[in-house]
Amino acid sequence: MALEIERRFLVDGDGWRGIAGRPQMLQQGYLASSADGITVRMRLRGDGQAWLTLKAAAESSGLVRHEFEYPIPTQDAKALWQLTPHRLEKTRYALDLKGGDWVVDCFAGCNAPLVLAEVELSQPDAELEIPEWCGLEVTGESCWTNAMLAVQPLNRWSVADRRRFGLASPRVEVS
Repeated sequence: MALEIERRFLVDGDGWRGIAGRPQMLQQGYLASSADGITVRMRLRGDGQAWLTLKAAAESSGLVRHEFEYPIPTQDAKALWQLTPHRLEKTRYALDLKGGDWVVDCFAGCNAPLVLAEVELSQPDAELEIPEWCGLEVTGESCWTNAMLAVQPLNRWSVADRRRFGLASPRVEVS
């Protein structure tokens, strides 16, 4: 059984760009997600690699989750993308930072201009130096999970909710 230990932050500014790796385009489709945090996700990376991932909460804080990930053929991922009721697209950047595996996700489409930082840790109480460009920590807040952003994207949030988190009104997307 694999555990994912992850903290998540809203990003405030571009200070992370100087330590960012190459961009990776990601398409994520959610085949199932429930209010209690169980998700079944298909992820297709721009280079054609694809995975099927199952996640479930391991404890109530949202910091630790069970995660099972399986490589799948690209053609299967493309077919699943068409079947998924909830989708999101983003560009991911791996960061060269100490203390864990850091990434920054820049969301596209209905979730633009959202930028989130995530760090995967080896243990829940691992010491962590949080960079100055990390804003509000949103670990454990379900509205910021990728699964929920696929179901309830940023452009469907009220203007008041977006402003409360310092997010500009996203542009209107026409499907």
